[in-house]
Amino acid sequence: MIKESIKMSWQNIVHNKMRSFLTTLGIVIGVTAIIALVTIVQGVTGEITSQFSSLGAGKITVQAYGTPLKQGLSDNDLKKLMEMENISGISPTLSMEASVVKNASVEEDVAVEGKNQVYFQNNTDLIVRGRALNKIDMENKNKVGIINQSLEETLFFGEDSVGQTMQINGITYTVVGVLDENAINDVTAMMARSSGEGSDGKVIIPYTAAMSIAGVSNISSFEVLIADTNKTDQVIEDTKLILNQAFNYKENSYNIINMESLLDTMNTMTNMMTAMMAGIASIALLVGGIGIMNMMLVSVTERTTEIGLRKALGAEPKRIQLQFLIESIFLSLLGGTIGVLLGVGISWVVTAALGITFVMSTWAIALGFGFSAAVGIVFGWAPARRASNLNPIDALRSV
Repeated sequence: MIKESIKMSWQNIVHNKMRSFLTTLGIVIGVTAIIALVTIVQGVTGEITSQFSSLGAGKITVQAYGTPLKQGLSDNDLKKLMEMENISGISPTLSMEASVVKNASVEEDVAVEGKNQVYFQNNTDLIVRGRALNKIDMENKNKVGIINQSLEETLFFGEDSVGQTMQINGITYTVVGVLDENAINDVTAMMARSSGEGSDGKVIIPYTAAMSIAGVSNISSFEVLIADTNKTDQVIEDTKLILNQAFNYKENSYNIINMESLLDTMNTMTNMMTAMMAGIASIALLVGGIGIMNMMLVSVTERTTEIGLRKALGAEPKRIQLQFLIESIFLSLLGGTIGVLLGVGISWVVTAALGITFVMSTWAIALGFGFSAAVGIVFGWAPARRASNLNPIDALRSV
């Protein structure tokens, strides 16, 4: 019985190609939208998450605002932080803008950052030529700097800048290295790039020399590098203890940014956004389901005579109901299959155009395909029920 019902349902779909196509179109659009939106959103958020993860893996960022009596942290405070357990290094950051001069070339509003050797030890792929800053540069406040490729092209066009000199706010510095600007992966640099303000040039000098240029004696921004990321919470608590002592337990005197916590929040938000996008796309499936129900009701009306003859010849109501239900499921699964293929194809094209990694979302495919099957059953049941309850005498009157 089931085999014959399947055969008859399929024949009816094939014999009414245009009606079948229009019926499945809503399902195709809905499934395509679910798979494409979910896959693209996951790809984009995955790319963003991986970048943030690389920025904050194994470290916390501290902003030490200080109090009216004490601005920032002194060298003694930094030494106390270095004495904490599970610490592999402290990387201070001092940022400012300055004019950089080379002969007659002047570049205004160049980003000047003060760093120490720990920063370069933790980012080994930053230097394309020359050397990184070392501990001696910090202790002696050496007038040396590392410039990025954009500034090199501006000030030393066609020349090798390593070993040459330039003036930063009137002070002569020797270029000891060239920075690969594409490899910069700290939070400060990323925010500066995204703002689009100022010059494209960048210089990194010893933070001790940068403090002299800025006229400050304390550090207000630094990163704490953690040896064992499993003990991040303990490191944060130890850092808070030292900072509270340094600023006499004043509120709002510092802020600790833990990238892992931000990642957790970001993942929660992206999951909510993905679910919302899937919910919006599912509306198209509901519309497609209503289309199936409408077309199946039309089919029942058109085939009233056929139903009456079959009932008169002894066909059971449940068999007629099964045939129409199978036809509805066929239409929804056909639309679901086409939607899956289109959704995966569109996702692949869009992710390739955006330059992000394409990852096939199996749960999105399962959701779209499963939802399409459910739509066929739910919205096909009412027309099938109506066909099975049709009075054979009333049906034969239309002959």
